[in-house]
Amino acid sequence: MKCAKQVVAFLRSLDRFEYRLSVMDHVWDLYFPDRQERWSHLQIVKYGETFYLAHIDGETPGLEVVPGKSVSMLSDFGRPVYIDEESAIEQWSLLLKNAGVWLKKMEKDWVRSNKQVQAEYPLARRYGIVPHSLVRASLSEFFRFDEELGKRRCRKFIRLVEEGVFFHDRRFKIETLTAADYFEYCRIAYIAAKRKDDPVDEALTGREMYERYADGRHEGLLGIDENSPQEFADWIDGTHPKRIGGGHPWEIKRGGNTTHINLSVRRPPYGAKEGYIVELCGESFTRLAETVKMALALVDAEKPITIADPEGIRTRLLAQDNIGIVPEQNSLHRANQRFPKHQNVYDVLDYRSLGRYKRRLIPFITWEPLPLLKPKK
Repeated sequence: MKCAKQVVAFLRSLDRFEYRLSVMDHVWDLYFPDRQERWSHLQIVKYGETFYLAHIDGETPGLEVVPGKSVSMLSDFGRPVYIDEESAIEQWSLLLKNAGVWLKKMEKDWVRSNKQVQAEYPLARRYGIVPHSLVRASLSEFFRFDEELGKRRCRKFIRLVEEGVFFHDRRFKIETLTAADYFEYCRIAYIAAKRKDDPVDEALTGREMYERYADGRHEGLLGIDENSPQEFADWIDGTHPKRIGGGHPWEIKRGGNTTHINLSVRRPPYGAKEGYIVELCGESFTRLAETVKMALALVDAEKPITIADPEGIRTRLLAQDNIGIVPEQNSLHRANQRFPKHQNVYDVLDYRSLGRYKRRLIPFITWEPLPLLKPKK
């Protein structure tokens, strides 16, 4: 590759700076401006004797570098890409030139240089958190699952959480269960969460609804005697001959890997082989209202039921959680998992989504500090 010498020279300069460890990898994060004060973020990872260079906030293909041997272009997932190599070389040559200038500046005064990074690196490319209540009060177009649920249901669910209905197993543990019982749970849930764009034929039995609306990969659940407690117990415990693996028997409402709804059955914790717990889980903000409707209907039908993270759902309904702000170049898919649990981030948006309310909300945003880069002693 034509810029191989420039890449190796840059890595020699970078080696004069401290790195952080990620397991056994050496990692450097370098933020720097060009002459037009346009900022870039390069992340360099050393795995063994191989370096991987990524332009985090740009579209330039990554590089795999084995000093003295090879320099090759990579995609984000380590696969070769077929692009105009001359353009890619030109982009990397300019990036490395500007990065090299910045490293020299940091060697002279690393404190002042890092201060400039913290002050000037674009907010739209940074992680942060902002109180949900302020976003709700500012952005009228922000999705409101509490409004979809309605005030009456919100108040009822909050009351049930505060009464501990979903916390104490004496309230939701079931001593015996059959497949037919489970399908009745499904019937109540489907009817309760029926939407205009997702019609449910209420004339169907619970089993027929499960066959029609669930994921379909039932792992043999539809093949056992639905009225036999023993067959259901064997199936749950994995000893029934019709129990097969690799399915999604509890996915009663189809969706993506984070946007479906589960109505699962499991044994109580600590290895118990008697009794069952039926649990709802649909934590995606687009499915949360449906999930809560299902839970309320099952409670009304006196069906023992619990729900995943009831305290968290209460927090979200009352907007007591935080909204995560994600860099504009990142996908929002599963981005909430990037934030530590103690930050109470369930949903995310990017900085641009704040629109004309940026100035109003900025004082309330807690930005994640950018990593420092400093010379070795």
